[in-house]
Amino acid sequence: MVRYVYFFGDKHADGDGSMKNLLGGKGTGLAEMTNLGIRVPAGFTITTDVCTHYYEHNKKYPEQLEGEVKSNLKKMEEAMGARFGDERNPLLVSVRSGARVSMPGMMDTVLNLGLNDDTVKGLINKSGDKRFAYDTYRRFIQMFSNVVLGIDSSVMESILEKKKEERSVRNDNELTYGDFESLVDEFKDVVRKKRGIEFPSDPEEQLWMGISAVFESWDVPRAIIYRKLNKIPENWGTAVNVVSMVYGNMGDTSATGVAFTRDPSTGDNGFYGEYLINAQGEDVVAGTRTPQPVNEISRKNPDDISLERVMPRVYKDLLGYADILEKYYKDMLDLEFTIQEGILYMLQVRTGKRTAKAAVKIAVDMEKEGMIDKKTAVLRIDPYSIVQLMYPAVDIKADKDVVAKGLPASPGAASGEVVFSAEEAEEETKKGKKVILVRIETSPEDIHGMSVAEGILTARGGMTSHAAVVARGMGKCAITGCSFLGINEKNGEITVGDRIIKRGDIVTLNGSNGEVYSGYVSMVTPEINEDFKSIMEFANEFRKLKIRANADTPEDARVARNYGAEGIGLCRTEHMFFKGDRIKAVREMILSETLEERRKALAKLLPMQKSDFLKLYSEMKGYSVNIRLLDPPLHEFLPKTEKEIRELSDIMHVSYERLKAKAISLHEVNPMLGHRGCRLGVSYPEIYEMQVRAIMEAACEFHNSGNKITLEIMIPVVSIYEEIKLLKELVNKKTKEVMKEYGVEFEYLVGTMIELPRACMIADEIAKEAEFFSFGTNDLTQTAFGFSRDDIGSFLPDYLNKNILKTDPFIELDRSGVGELMKIAVDKGTSVRRDIKLGICGEHGGNPSSIEFCHSLNLNYVSCSPYMVPIAIISAAQASLKDLSK
Repeated sequence: MVRYVYFFGDKHADGDGSMKNLLGGKGTGLAEMTNLGIRVPAGFTITTDVCTHYYEHNKKYPEQLEGEVKSNLKKMEEAMGARFGDERNPLLVSVRSGARVSMPGMMDTVLNLGLNDDTVKGLINKSGDKRFAYDTYRRFIQMFSNVVLGIDSSVMESILEKKKEERSVRNDNELTYGDFESLVDEFKDVVRKKRGIEFPSDPEEQLWMGISAVFESWDVPRAIIYRKLNKIPENWGTAVNVVSMVYGNMGDTSATGVAFTRDPSTGDNGFYGEYLINAQGEDVVAGTRTPQPVNEISRKNPDDISLERVMPRVYKDLLGYADILEKYYKDMLDLEFTIQEGILYMLQVRTGKRTAKAAVKIAVDMEKEGMIDKKTAVLRIDPYSIVQLMYPAVDIKADKDVVAKGLPASPGAASGEVVFSAEEAEEETKKGKKVILVRIETSPEDIHGMSVAEGILTARGGMTSHAAVVARGMGKCAITGCSFLGINEKNGEITVGDRIIKRGDIVTLNGSNGEVYSGYVSMVTPEINEDFKSIMEFANEFRKLKIRANADTPEDARVARNYGAEGIGLCRTEHMFFKGDRIKAVREMILSETLEERRKALAKLLPMQKSDFLKLYSEMKGYSVNIRLLDPPLHEFLPKTEKEIRELSDIMHVSYERLKAKAISLHEVNPMLGHRGCRLGVSYPEIYEMQVRAIMEAACEFHNSGNKITLEIMIPVVSIYEEIKLLKELVNKKTKEVMKEYGVEFEYLVGTMIELPRACMIADEIAKEAEFFSFGTNDLTQTAFGFSRDDIGSFLPDYLNKNILKTDPFIELDRSGVGELMKIAVDKGTSVRRDIKLGICGEHGGNPSSIEFCHSLNLNYVSCSPYMVPIAIISAAQASLKDLSK
């Protein structure tokens, strides 16, 4: 028979730590502490299965639940020496939520349940304090009315404040027993007026109403939003904990508090916490009184009075419990406690939330202390939190004026003056100013402005838009898809609702949550320390996947290597075309009418590209360098203004009208599915010939200088076998020609980027020529879904809110669709070429879930933005460790 209720108390618990899915985090903690001999108020946990049943059966309970609750309530009465609903010696209870994972403040709690006009007299008998008893009674009615009966908390709060003001007028700030007794009557009257009922007086009725209210709180908006943000499944449900009340507000020998076994901000190994004398838990949460430090070491002000000083025996007990629990759980813990008349009770134990810096330090320290092993240390780290150690971050304590919100495309924080063009960004930075580049959307042509800006803000675009990808590669803060921005570049204004931000105004970007603030906001500077290096060393011991970086410049490559990258998985050669005056030569090449004119323009680019490749090889020092031949559609490089066309006309000695007509003719309706990638190589083989010569000349010179080189040449957008066959022949022919000129030979690979569904389906044919596959998951996601990564922001929120999509597919790889295409490609590719090298170079290469999937496919490597390399290293190690534990 299914069991729905588990008791804990009197040094025995029915449950244990293995039952977290059933008892929830709070229930499991209470059971574990009880079994460890730690003093816990007796109680019972109603399982998460009941919550699931409740919602699946039109909010009705299993038939046997009532009997189990009554039986366990009797056990509570025996353990606590009091009776529920008794007029002389009443047992009062709290009803608390407790999901599998911590959802702080998201669900409801009811305290002091079981009070009525009769049992309050029993509370007076037990405590000997009328004021305390009626204060507790009014607290109960106030909380129950809000949580269970749905009366706005401000209604009764305003009555309480009015009562305090009346006292204040008489120069007496402390409410009396009589005040609280009258508040009880006034609060009951509010219930009559607002709900048309008498306040429930039957303790058993109160209990069931409280239990239902906690289950109902699983489905309130704030809990739903929290679950979406933290990817907590809707069907998990919450447990309900019914716990005997103990009181921290029974005078100066009573208190309540929260403590951590180590500092949650720094990770320092020292007991840390706060408490309030003569207070209940909600007093701490309300913030109406300033908490005091638990120990002398934590004192910050001379007036602070520590628990260690005022209750030394209780403090010693608390420290002892903390030590027992940390050694048992082998982690930093968050503890809640109450002291009732000098007796310490533990109310909750859970894994403590911590900053990234603290998480790394605690993991490394515990490994040194022999408490955990290296595997556990690595598994303790949230990969995404590592970003906090590498980028500046907005100070969470700072005042903020939020003016807009978009997608957190690239982490970190940045402040600066608003500018609206790349040219303006360059001009203002030359004057010593810090700027934020604001665009409707960015293009490759904006690269020079993006490189000098502190941060980038766009109205359009998703998490893998041009602005997002380039910003992440540069390690710059970026917010994209901020669709509520009305950008008027001509007038130099941004409108957000009724607010206007003008050119030169200061804004701050928070790339971690997508918020845009008005003015400067203080920031926290990152620091890479020995603990960070240690956790990376631990991770490197366990990961199977190699980690590469998407790097187009020597600076990118240097950052990537410093963070531990083992090569370049994607060098986008087109990004090199925007340096200095190169764009003019590129445009000259594109707009040329004849092959001779094109070759003349390409000859100008050859030495520039060769120089770039030579620098990349030098930075990689023998690690693999994967260079993608020209990929984007030509329209991205075309002049867009009359001034630019006239300037090019003078360089090429061609009429303005002819150039403009040519530019118009090259316009495409859907350029990302048009004349791009290998299709350019088919139409204009001279472009790829120039690039291969530049790649190989640099490689031969590097090799002849006594250096090792591991080179991969990638042909993009292949979906037809004949494309890869034709262009591989071109690459090999030009390569042999250059090697012969230099009198040198070395191995290199020619492969393709798998980014179209058809390529996945004919991967066995493609693998006859391709020596490696690099999955371009950005485009593969676009073409598999039919979603534009730049425009998805207009409907993605609706899809997420309505659970059509669980996550943004451009952030987290879609395993059931895109992932299946990848699996087909891997299986087909390896069936033809067993030693084919397999990798991923899309932006998913920095996403932990996507990396775990790549590990399961037995890929050789993942490639990501340079600043995401540590995230990828930790994620790859965790994927290996999880695989080993299966």
